[in-house]
Amino acid sequence: MTRPDPYRSALLSGPSGCGAAFTNAPQHVFLKRRAVWMFALVATSGVLIGCAKHQPGSRDLPPVPGIARQQALRLGDSVRAVLSRAIADSAFPGAYAAVGTADGVIVEYGVGRLDAADGSRPSATTIWDLASLTKVIGTTSAMIQLVGSGRVALDSPVVRYLPAWKAPGADRITVRHLLSHSSGMPAWRALYKEASTPEEAEQQLFATSPDTLPGVRYVYSDLGFILLGKLVEGVSGERLASYDSAHIFSPLGMRETRYLPPAALLPRIAPTEQDPWRQRKVRGEVHDENAVRLGGVSGHAGLFSTGQDLARFARLYLNHGTLDGVRVFDSSAVAVFTRMQDSTISRRALGWETPTGGNSAGSRLSSVSFGHTGFTGTSLWMDPAQGVFVLLLTNRVNPTRENRKIGGVRTVLVDAVVGALRGATVR
Repeated sequence: MTRPDPYRSALLSGPSGCGAAFTNAPQHVFLKRRAVWMFALVATSGVLIGCAKHQPGSRDLPPVPGIARQQALRLGDSVRAVLSRAIADSAFPGAYAAVGTADGVIVEYGVGRLDAADGSRPSATTIWDLASLTKVIGTTSAMIQLVGSGRVALDSPVVRYLPAWKAPGADRITVRHLLSHSSGMPAWRALYKEASTPEEAEQQLFATSPDTLPGVRYVYSDLGFILLGKLVEGVSGERLASYDSAHIFSPLGMRETRYLPPAALLPRIAPTEQDPWRQRKVRGEVHDENAVRLGGVSGHAGLFSTGQDLARFARLYLNHGTLDGVRVFDSSAVAVFTRMQDSTISRRALGWETPTGGNSAGSRLSSVSFGHTGFTGTSLWMDPAQGVFVLLLTNRVNPTRENRKIGGVRTVLVDAVVGALRGATVR
């Protein structure tokens, strides 16, 4: 007998335990213009998402143009239904989701608790270990800037910028190969077991050769993005953490996005795993073991951030590299990095994923969408054609990484969001 999908059934059963989202917007209109779906500006809406105004973790959200009352109500009900069912199914201890447009956050919802020992409800200011979202929030962002300014050429050999990488076969790999995971590099190597210091781990990295020719097949490679992090440092002359902070996070107003969060922030950081390697619960330090061995700062993992900050990041992309009058990315570079590269190998863009029909994008995002996931239970998808982003932050590895229910939550959440914006009704 086929087991029913608990998350999809949530969309049929409707929200439980609380009322709908609050909004004061009028009815909505969708316009199709130049083959792009746009939210029409009918009036402004003030949306508060949570079970009610007094609920922990809820806040008054500023008006978002073009989002009407019924859209916001459906959207809030759908997000709440999916996350509430996921909590009931023990997909994670806690989660925060936000949905918005280039103009702002429409709805947000925090559910569950940070940990069995910490009953704090997740909110927009909860700090999460982003895991592999680091690849796109940190490293890919730096690469967009370096490519956009002409300091790095996508089709140049990586060794041109990273001469310390002298492993056999390294000279055939281009920057584009690493960004699109088509370099031929192995997916992973246990640097944390082979080295005892960051310096030793770096030596092991630079001694690693590709195991197949570049441009032949797709292999999602942490090692490739560790190399890209080193490339950023070599070209910019700055450490990766310093570069990202000075050139990306500070200009964007992402004040709580950082590597190596200080101990003072621990009460707001969602714990991750009861780690068998470290023999303790991990909280406030990166979950990924190789990132630990590399000193907590790496091109593939290590960033911590909040829903509030990441909503700004998503809005930046939907605004083609500009937010609040500040240009962070060149718009043409954004277009290049978010476009699928070689469909004969994979549907990967540069750094980013695109919808495949089987990944976390679900089935309702457009073909120009792009996004990424993180091992700890994070994900972010943006759809320029429909003008929407969907952010999900969880600590699904708490208390163990063997909990793999997050996959179903991700896809159903995205599908529910798009359905609600198109007019689907939660019953």
